[in-house]
Amino acid sequence: MRPDDAGPPAEDAAVPAFWQALGLPGIADVHTHFLPPRLLRKVWAYFDAAGPLVGREWPIRYRWDDAARVAHLRRLGVRAFTALAYPHRPGMAESLNRWTLEFAARTPGCLPSATFFPEPGAAGYVDQALRTGARVFKVHLQVGGFPPTDPALDAVWGLLADAGVPVVVHAGHAPVGTDHTGPAPFAALLARHPGLAAIVAHLGAPDYAAFLDLAGAYERVRLDTTMAFTSFFDRFEQFPAAELPRLRELGLAGKVLLGSDFPNIPYPYAEQLTGLAGLDLGEDWLRAVCWGNAAALFGLAAD
Repeated sequence: MRPDDAGPPAEDAAVPAFWQALGLPGIADVHTHFLPPRLLRKVWAYFDAAGPLVGREWPIRYRWDDAARVAHLRRLGVRAFTALAYPHRPGMAESLNRWTLEFAARTPGCLPSATFFPEPGAAGYVDQALRTGARVFKVHLQVGGFPPTDPALDAVWGLLADAGVPVVVHAGHAPVGTDHTGPAPFAALLARHPGLAAIVAHLGAPDYAAFLDLAGAYERVRLDTTMAFTSFFDRFEQFPAAELPRLRELGLAGKVLLGSDFPNIPYPYAEQLTGLAGLDLGEDWLRAVCWGNAAALFGLAAD
C-alpha cells in the first residue's frame, strides 16, 4: 500500500492508515506539551485571551485531561512524544522538571523531558535532570523573555552540548517576535556552543531560510515542523516554495523532525500530517520526518 492509496489524513481517525501506508511502525512527535494541570489551565487561559505573545484568536482543540490526551496520541499511533514545559520566570524550572520527569516515568512512550531558565543554580538542576534520565529539553525564548546568550546559561549549554541531549528551542519570531527571538540571537548562541544539539521549533518561522542555513552549517542543529504548512500558521508567513528542495535535503539528512504542538493547536492533529504530505517531497522524506529521524536521534525501536 502506498501513501497515495490511503491519502493524507483528513481527520484524526485516518492518521493510522497514513503511517501504515508509509510502512512505518508509527510516528514520533518531538513537540508535544504536558504540564502540571494548574499551570496548563493558565496557559490555556492565556491562549483564550489572545495574550500579547499570541496576538490572535487561538482556540485550543484538545482541552482534555492528561489521560485522555495520552490515549488520543496512542490512537493516532504516536509511539514517542515529549512533555515539553517551559518557565516564564525564575524559580519554576526545577519543579517543572520534577513533574515532567515523573510524568514520563509513568507514561510509556513519553521521552523524559526537562527545561531551564537563566538563574542561579540552573546548571545544578539541569545536571540533576540529566542524571535522572532527561532525553530532551525545552527553552522558549519568546515566553521566557531572555537571550540565549545570557551568561547564566553558559554552563547549561555546555552541559547539554557535552551530553549530546537535544534541546527544543523556540527561537523564531512567530507568532509574535521579541528582542530575543529570530536567527541572530540563536546564531550567536551556536557560535559559542557549536556542538549544541538543538531542534529549532516551528522551522524557525517566519525566518525559514535563515534557520535552514543554521541547520546546514551546524552538525547537530535540526528543525521541527511544528504547525508549519497548516492553514492557521501560514497566516504568519508561508514557507517559501524556493526553499522546499533544501527542506527535502535536510529531512533526508536527518535534520527535520515531526512536531505538532499538541494539544495547544486550533485544528485537528491530522492537519499537520496533511500539510507535510502536500509538499510532495517524496515517501522517503515523509518516512524520515515522521519516524526515522527521531528514531535515530533518540534510539527508538520499531517494535
